[in-house]
Amino acid sequence: MLESQLYRRPGSPASTPLAPQPLQQPSEEPTIDVEETSDIGDYARIVAAPLPPGFGITLGNALRRVLLSSLTGAAVTSVRIDGVLHEFSTIPNVREDAIEFLLNVKELRLRALSDRPGTLILDISGREGPIIAADLQVPEHYEIVNEDLYLASVDSPDGRLYVEFNVEQGRGYAPAGQVDGATIGVIPVDSIFSPVRKVNYKVTSTRVGQATNYDKLTLEVWTDGTVSAVEAVSRSADVVIDQFRLFSHMGRPALPIVERGLGAGIQLPPDKYGMPIEDLNLSMRAYNCLRRSGLITIAQVLEKSEEELLALRNFGRKSYDELREKLDELGLLPIDRGEELVEAPPLTAEETPIIPPQPPEAPSQPQPELKAPAALPSIEPAPVGRKKTGKAKAKPEPEALDEGEEEEEPDWKRQLRQLTEDTNEAKE
Repeated sequence: MLESQLYRRPGSPASTPLAPQPLQQPSEEPTIDVEETSDIGDYARIVAAPLPPGFGITLGNALRRVLLSSLTGAAVTSVRIDGVLHEFSTIPNVREDAIEFLLNVKELRLRALSDRPGTLILDISGREGPIIAADLQVPEHYEIVNEDLYLASVDSPDGRLYVEFNVEQGRGYAPAGQVDGATIGVIPVDSIFSPVRKVNYKVTSTRVGQATNYDKLTLEVWTDGTVSAVEAVSRSADVVIDQFRLFSHMGRPALPIVERGLGAGIQLPPDKYGMPIEDLNLSMRAYNCLRRSGLITIAQVLEKSEEELLALRNFGRKSYDELREKLDELGLLPIDRGEELVEAPPLTAEETPIIPPQPPEAPSQPQPELKAPAALPSIEPAPVGRKKTGKAKAKPEPEALDEGEEEEEPDWKRQLRQLTEDTNEAKE
């Protein structure tokens, strides 16, 4: 390039700027294949292709750095050994000293089933020989992956070894630090939280049609067995996406946040903020109730609490459940609220079915033969909670029986009557 093209004198006409070139996208959609895995899932070779030129190194380097430093895991952070005050002491009745024992403890790999810290306990007495990780007492929210890990050896059957291991969760590597005011006898331990042991990536060229300048990314991942290699790559991709999302909204107005009501804490994009309630496809009853109450947009609905919505005229529990379901389908409810179960209210007196009492089984002892009494007037249960309007409908008169004819009695009435008479006779 000539010097006149690099520098121009003041007052000279500006050169025409170059138009930005669009990103060269492959005609084929990129695919991700897991070509090789181990039996326990701690190794995987993942191939992604075809990628736009230059994106193989961009994605491979970002994933590798996150895999090695930013994934969470569980590890032992401190140890308390009975009879040992610091890490330079010897352990009574144990072949290894405190430093050797702690080095073995660092190799312990734990799988966390919750976010809570925990305490592992090792209590050995009345035996001698090697101690492995399977001898530890583990809380229910942790699992030991390498149970065959050697920890120490007891050289006397009369001795006792009691150790408490404090387990916490973190990310990356945390050196042992002396905490101010720590309990005497608690020894801090270097903690390796990262579940990933090794990551390699390689970028090669691949062909798409006649073009040969597209990238092919081959990623190899080794883990400690607490998570699978495929899951580790998926988690690292989520971390990268979350961090890049900070830059995706630069120069744009901040998304409005719902401060109260059903959608408290969520950010509504502009297309959803002014979205009319017609787009929810609600039933006509629920739609009319919201419309008459002045709730025209989804943002107005999300700012109402459950109590405020149920207080609307003719807007009952069924309409409320329908509204929540539609909002949850669009992802407009917080995750912890959108998945909670809504307890149904108790049935009212009008909705409660009237079930006649079922008689208990008659006693097995023989009963004297009884004649059926005269016809009993049928008693119907009165409806509960209903408002009477108008005149009550007269009950039809029972048909008169012929002389000598007896009304047929239902079985359950007969059994109930016999049971009542037996009870009265027993009292007498």
